[in-house]
Amino acid sequence: MNTLRVFADFHNADPKGRVRLNCVGTIADLKRHGIMLQEGQSLIIYSEELEVDGVVHYSEEETLWTAMIDWNAIREVQPAVSQLPLI
Repeated sequence: MNTLRVFADFHNADPKGRVRLNCVGTIADLKRHGIMLQEGQSLIIYSEELEVDGVVHYSEEETLWTAMIDWNAIREVQPAVSQLPLI
C-alpha cells in the first residue's frame, strides 16, 4: 500500500522539531483521503516542491497531532506538469 501524502507547513514546527498537522491544507488532505490520524502512522509530508517521510505523534502539551520528520531528509519533487494542449 502506498504511503499517503499530506500537506503541512514546514514553518509550523513545535519546539521539538515536529511539524504540526493543524493547518487548513492538512485538514483538507486528511478529509480527502479519509485519514484518521493514529500514533506511529507513516505519512509523506509535503509543502509545494518539498516532501519528507514522517511519523505521526500526538502532542499532549499542545493537544494536537504532529509529524516527526528528519529535517535532513527533505527532498525536492518535481511539480506536476499541466496537461494543457499546446497552441
